Amino acid sequence: MSCPVLIEADALHRQLHAPQLLILDLSSAENYQRGHIPGAIHFPASLLLRGEGPVPNYVASEAQLSERLSAVGMTPDTWVVAYDDQMGPWAGRLLWTLHLLGHRQVSVLNGQLPAWVAAGFDLEQDSHHREATLYTATYLEPVRTTLQDLLNHQHLTVWDARTREEFTGEKVINASKGGHIPGAIWLEWTDLLQDQQLPRLKPAEELHSLLADRGLTPDKTIVTHCQTHRRSGLTYLAAKALGYPHVHCYDGSWFEWGNHPDTPVTNDLSSNGE
Repeated sequence: MSCPVLIEADALHRQLHAPQLLILDLSSAENYQRGHIPGAIHFPASLLLRGEGPVPNYVASEAQLSERLSAVGMTPDTWVVAYDDQMGPWAGRLLWTLHLLGHRQVSVLNGQLPAWVAAGFDLEQDSHHREATLYTATYLEPVRTTLQDLLNHQHLTVWDARTREEFTGEKVINASKGGHIPGAIWLEWTDLLQDQQLPRLKPAEELHSLLADRGLTPDKTIVTHCQTHRRSGLTYLAAKALGYPHVHCYDGSWFEWGNHPDTPVTNDLSSNGE
């Protein structure tokens, strides 16, 4: 089954009764209860995280993902459509997680729930559940980059999706040091959106130009990260929507890099032409 990385609200509406469709709502429990796409199952974003150990924002373990995806009725043939209430980063992280498992039948709703509402489609408040399956999650695709990968491989192009203040080290969040990975390119995740009230990605031509101006081109192996690999879920989504073939995520992100005693950091802005 061939699935688009991005799906528009009207296209999803036409497929609401597709037999293999599984809509996952990664919003807060309160927002899910307030209203969601008919048939959507609440999937807390925390289920994507390891949630333990020195870097709790690592991708959930294979055992954790097996259990959590089985609980929502996942199968190898399931077409997953995801959305969230934070302008798309959690949905993008789910996309990356499923790609890591070799599951390519996954789409993200362009514009998230506001796009569904703007299209005039109904919401519902009833909670939904599916019969559990026995889904085995195995890391299969090389879309995850580790701290050691970044230290050992100089050919990787690092895309830092944080704010400018975090990138320069003026603002330090939950880390022992600020700044950025030497050579990293800064392009803030929200710059990819047309409007934060209706958070659709910018048109493909505009995104291509935006990324190319920063040196983020399809011929490179791009590794994107932020503070905990939430915001960089959206940058992964955007690059994959553009058809970039070699996009990885560093899920340790600055939480790991900025707290490691031996990682190099810099405040230099020259990689962004400044």
